[in-house]
Amino acid sequence: MSTEISGGGPGYDETAKMFAEAAPAPALDDLPRAAGQVTAAVAMGDALTSRLTAAGIGFRPAAVRRSAALPPL
Repeated sequence: MSTEISGGGPGYDETAKMFAEAAPAPALDDLPRAAGQVTAAVAMGDALTSRLTAAGIGFRPAAVRRSAALPPL
């Protein structure tokens, strides 16, 4: 599954929003149980997505682009 992310410029502004919203999540949100080395998406799940959406970053499923070299499923 692919996801398209929208918002402002992908440089400093949106990166700053991601850091600012991810930082308080472990202390303030009910997070999914996870162990070991995990990505932010696994560690913070829907809580992080909700925080980022409220900060103006959008998420939607993206069309999957298939390579011409791969046969169709």
